[in-house]
Amino acid sequence: MKPISKVVCTTPASGIRRFFDIVSQMQDVISLGVGEPDFDTPWRITEACIYSLERGKTHYTSNYGTIELRRAIADYLRKHEYLSYNPDNQILITVGVSEGMDLAMRAILNPGDEVIIPEPCFVAYKPCVSFAGGVPVPVCSYMENGFAVEPEQIEAAITPKTKAVWISYPTNPTGGVASRNALEQIVKIAVKHDLYIISDEIYDRLTYDGRHTCVPTIPGAYERTILLNGFSKAYAMTGWRIGYACGSPDIIEAMMKIHQYGMMCAPVMAQVAALEAIKNGYEDSESMIEQYSQRRRVIVQGLNDAGLTCLMPRGAFYVFPSIKETGLSSEEFAEKLLFEEKVAVVPGNAFGECGEGHIRCSYATSIEKIELAIERIARFVRKLK
Repeated sequence: MKPISKVVCTTPASGIRRFFDIVSQMQDVISLGVGEPDFDTPWRITEACIYSLERGKTHYTSNYGTIELRRAIADYLRKHEYLSYNPDNQILITVGVSEGMDLAMRAILNPGDEVIIPEPCFVAYKPCVSFAGGVPVPVCSYMENGFAVEPEQIEAAITPKTKAVWISYPTNPTGGVASRNALEQIVKIAVKHDLYIISDEIYDRLTYDGRHTCVPTIPGAYERTILLNGFSKAYAMTGWRIGYACGSPDIIEAMMKIHQYGMMCAPVMAQVAALEAIKNGYEDSESMIEQYSQRRRVIVQGLNDAGLTCLMPRGAFYVFPSIKETGLSSEEFAEKLLFEEKVAVVPGNAFGECGEGHIRCSYATSIEKIELAIERIARFVRKLK
């Protein structure tokens, strides 16, 4: 047999999934590892899906997605962000934001094009660029700056091959949020160098302190930004796999072409559920977000009391404490903690080299489990001293 793709062979497996697989083989583990809400999807959303199935909604939809959902997304963005997208040709329903990321990269990149990606970042960003033939160019952010990259770092990384810059705030894994001023500076840089902007805003609703800045609302950003968002996090709909992309008609058409040959359309039942979520699920979502905010205070206080320096995240549902004072690497800390105290976290280096010396803990779990996990982590840290 001839060898499979070199790009695929040289791409490491997800550092998140590796620990998830280990945890699945163990008992009595408290998992702070996977970024998934512990809430079930609100019943009104599930019920809308069930009713639609009973009425026979089991067929293909338009490649772009149902017009009802696209109109609802356009209405939502107009109401909450004062953004105007034509639902006929500027919105594409995708199979989760994950597919939206893949489509965006394959739609704009030619072989060798570079994409600037602030790190630590979601584990799929760099592989998405590589699988599309591009070259990911990481730019590091650190705890000292609240895990928000400086605009000057973006400009310093630009070369003649740079095609796009990836923005994702609030950020997975750190919970960091860039200021509006910093985002405005990054947009100016993108305009100056004629770059695309990929803005993954899946955690936009989970912004706890102040108002979220939707990147295409920044002057100069609208026409060059591919806005990616979805329903997984804010509405506890991870398993439904439903997202959307917004952008200029030519970009959305290019993404739709790839989508129509690869996926045809997002599952119709998930689109029905998403329609109910965006039209009537706002208060359900607000209730979950309020509980996340309470949990973040508990976990941050607990980790700092345990001796692990931890910033208060401004968004998402992750904390990214430093474990440098323990003398262990991120991998060593996570493995020892798992096997000795049965607490699952994700080593920080899974999210890029500058994540080394940290671990990611998700607080999308109950306060009771968070408190028990903190108790075990504190005992583990004491044993290391």
